[in-house]
Parts: sequence; structure tokens; C-alpha cells
Amino acid sequence: MNLFFESGNAGSIIFFFQTTTVMFCIKKISLFILLFIALAALNKKVSAQTPADSTAATDSLLLLQIEAQMQTTNDAAPFVPRVAASSNPDISVIGDFGASYINAAKRNFDAYLNEAEFSFQSVVDPYIRADFFLSLGKDEDTHKYAANIEEGYLTSTSLPWGLQLKAGKFKSAFGRINPVHAHALPFIDLPNAYENLFGEGINDDGVSLSWLLPNHAFYQELTAQAFAGYGDSPLFIRSDRNNFLYVGHLKNFFSLNDNATLEFGLSAAMGPNDSSLSTQVGGVDLTYKWKPLEHNTYKSFTWQSEIFYAKVQKTENIQVNSLGLYSLMSLQIAKRSFITARYNYAQDVNAPAAVLMAYSATYGWLATEFQKIELEGKMTEQPNHSQTYEAWLRWIFVIGTHGAHQY
Repeated sequence: MNLFFESGNAGSIIFFFQTTTVMFCIKKISLFILLFIALAALNKKVSAQTPADSTAATDSLLLLQIEAQMQTTNDAAPFVPRVAASSNPDISVIGDFGASYINAAKRNFDAYLNEAEFSFQSVVDPYIRADFFLSLGKDEDTHKYAANIEEGYLTSTSLPWGLQLKAGKFKSAFGRINPVHAHALPFIDLPNAYENLFGEGINDDGVSLSWLLPNHAFYQELTAQAFAGYGDSPLFIRSDRNNFLYVGHLKNFFSLNDNATLEFGLSAAMGPNDSSLSTQVGGVDLTYKWKPLEHNTYKSFTWQSEIFYAKVQKTENIQVNSLGLYSLMSLQIAKRSFITARYNYAQDVNAPAAVLMAYSATYGWLATEFQKIELEGKMTEQPNHSQTYEAWLRWIFVIGTHGAHQY
């Protein structure tokens, strides 16, 4: 270039630019010819290729195009954050349609949409995840539908020393039934002993800290929780003072062999009651599960039992103690069919001499993982020795992505 400009020869300059332009065009034409030959060679093999070969050929062609583009430009590709693809939470809706028969009621038969549960679940960042469950159900008194937050909480995912923190509104860790949503239970109605003590369950605003104990012999988890006291339990109320509802649970999980597991749990709850005093409840749960490695989609068996013991202080000098328990066995008789039998024993928390016993059987048919139909019949012996008969039909269906429940 310097020689051309020093000579001042304008014709030479023009000749140089013309030559450069021609060479650039020749390179471009050569590149397109090479791509055309590659396409033609690939097209001759399309008829003999398998789907995997077609994918490989497409990838090879794409690689050639990328290499050609990289030779003609040095511009960097735009950066797309990975979180953009997963910023939306998992959303699901669970419908719970039911029908019932009660022989002692004035209106024996009824049908209703028991609940519609909307769940929103997602990892927030590397440190916490969020789970929200919105329930739309019918009020038993007004028969009008109303929405409420069934659960809404944050859970830590990266605390050291086997610790996990939870904060928000959530179900307590007391026993086996309380942490589970109703639609995931193998029966339709709650055990009488559980319902007498906790109503629909301990579900309240609070904080929870769990610790996975460094036990190499078996799985062991200790949970401590504190709640404000807004729950539906008939034994506990929200105190105007700094008296909260405290719950503790120790879970011990054993793997007996490749086919069976055993879980043993201890629970305790203590909080203020409507007498401005305190109520204490203790619980013991035992669960045995069997599911063979061979034919495990067709056979399984579960035996689950819980015992509750409550101490309710009525006055400074009067304390009422009551006992309750249930025991159930659930047998998988086919790939989609389950039978559950349950025994209930419950003392009245206000009059322990009044004892209620009940027997129930439930047949469940799981059409798919998104739909199940259950039919339950129950006979109850009242404290006055009269008997009541009840039956329920429940149809559960799920749309969207819903996380797994507790094992």
C-alpha cells in the first residue's frame, strides 16, 4: 500500500482495489459452492438414514454454517441468562369433587365440590424455595365458596450442619396425618381421635427448624416449631400474651430390607387453651411399608397407627386427660386398586368416660397419576351405644405440575 501511494500512480491504486474485490467475491462463491456440495451429499443419504442419523447430519450442517459465520464476523453472541427459562413456578390445580350419605342427617344425600387447590411452587434462588397453596372451598354454614391461603411458606435449601428453616403459614409436623394434604390421604374422613384434638389440623403462621441428625445407622430428623395460635384446633387458641403454640417431632426411619421400611415417630404439642391455661398433647406414630422390588407396580402394603394423649387444664386444680388412637391397613390388590381398613377409638376431650369407636373401609381406584376415585363406608358406635352409618365418594383430579407428597 505504501508503494502505491508514494508513486502517486492513481491507476495502480484502482487496480489494487479491483483485484481485492475480485478475490473477496471468489472466496464467497467458493464457500457457497462447498456448502451446496455438502447439502447435495447429505440429501443422497436421507432415504437410508435412521432418525438418529438425520439428527447427526443436521447437527453437522449446522456446525458448518456456524464455522462459516465465525470466519466472516467477530461479533459475540448475545448472552441469555439461564434463569430466564425457569423463572415461572410450577402451577397446578387439584379438584376434589364429592358426594356423601349420612343416615342420621335430615338431608341424607349431598353432592358438592369440596375443594379446589391451586399450588405455586418454585426455587427462588440457590438459598430458598417458595411453596404456596390457595384453597377454594365451600363454607359449611353459608354454603358459599371462599378462598384462603392453605399454606404459604419459604424453605431454606443451603443451611449448614443438616439444618433447614421454614417460615410462613404451613402444616405442623405433628404425627403422620397433619403434614399431608387431605387429597393425598388413603381415606376420605379424618380419624375421630385426630379430629377431636386438632379439628382439620394444626395449620398456622409460624417458623420451623429441622435438623437431620448425623446418624449413620438410620435416618433421624428432629423438628421444632412455633406457631402464633390461629389454627383450627379446638384445644388451642391464640393468646393475647406471648404464649405460643409449640410443636416438636422426632422422626426415625429404618430401611429393613430392599422391600420394607419402618418409621417410628414421637410428637408433642403445647399451647394456651380457652381457659387461659395450657393444653399438652403427646403422640406416637408407627408406620410399616412393604413394596417388593419385583412386581412393585402391582403389590404394596402399609400399616399405620397413631396414639394421642391429651392433658387439658380447665382450672388450676382441674385437669382432663383423654386418649385416642387409630390403626389402618392399606393393601394394593391390583395395579390401580387399593383397599384400606381403619379402626378408630376416641375419648371425648371434655368427658373421657364418653368413648366413640368407628370402623371404616375405603376402596381407591387410581386411574392415572392425575386422577383417583375413592369410595368409603363407615360405621360409628356413639357413646350412647347408638350407631350411625356414613358413606362418601371422592373424585380427585390434577392438572399441571404438582410436587410429590411425604413418603
